Amino acid sequence: MPTERHDKLVRDRIPEIVTASGARPETRVADPVEFRALLRAKLVEEVYEFLEDENPAELADILEVVRALAVDLSTEPEELERMREKKVTERGGYEERIVLLAVHS
Repeated sequence: MPTERHDKLVRDRIPEIVTASGARPETRVADPVEFRALLRAKLVEEVYEFLEDENPAELADILEVVRALAVDLSTEPEELERMREKKVTERGGYEERIVLLAVHS
């Protein structure tokens, strides 16, 4: 059986899913510093996947990585949501689709 190398962070149930498919996963647990770097790389990966096909399921993957990063930064997802809401209140959202062309002084 050929070996596929991945060397990337995966969701917690992926080894179980791989095993159920009849393959044998080789895994290890990342240390805290590496975990942060792997989460950042995973965020970039998921954003690129969304940009390729604009599938809402990819947005869910991005949100999951953002939630994991928030927890890793000692910020609960609820606190992150409060921060988001505060920014919307102070600066607005993107509903009006405004494009800033220039600022003249």
